[in-house]
Amino acid sequence: MSKKIRFQAEFEELSWEELSTEEQQLMMRARRISETAYAPYSAFQVGAALRLESGEILQSSNQENVSFPVGTCAERLVLGYAGANFSGVAVKQLAIAARRRGDEVWAKVSPCGMCRQAINETEMRFGSPISLLLQQANGDILRFNGIQSLLPFKFDDLNA
Repeated sequence: MSKKIRFQAEFEELSWEELSTEEQQLMMRARRISETAYAPYSAFQVGAALRLESGEILQSSNQENVSFPVGTCAERLVLGYAGANFSGVAVKQLAIAARRRGDEVWAKVSPCGMCRQAINETEMRFGSPISLLLQQANGDILRFNGIQSLLPFKFDDLNA
C-alpha cells in the first residue's frame, strides 16, 4: 500500500535591507567574484563566497572546460579550498549569486545536486548547519538554515 508523504522546505525570503551587514558583505563578494567565472560554453557566471567561523571570507567562481558540462561549480571550489586550507575551521555562511554574461539582472540560483552534497558533507564535518544565501532574480535573497530543506534525502552514511 502506498503512502503519500509531504515535504515542506523552510527558508526566509528577504529584501536586501533585511540582510545583516555581514550578509550583505558576503553577497556582494559572491556577486563580484561571479565576474571572474570562466564560462565560455554556458555564459552562466556563478560566484560563491563563504564566511569561516574565524570571520575570514573566501570566494570562488565557476570554471568550465571544453568537455562541457564537466566544469567545476563555484560552491564546490570554495568549499574545497576552505577544507584544504582551513581544515579545522567551520564554514558558517555561504552566499551564491549568478547571472548570464551581459545581463544586468541577477538570475534565480540554487546549488546543483553535487554542490548540495558537498555542503552537506561540510555541515557533517563540523556538526553545524551552514547559513545559505541564494540570490533571486527579483533582487530578494533566500536564506536557508542548513542544507536540509534543499536536500531532504541527504546521503550521510555509507552504511545506512
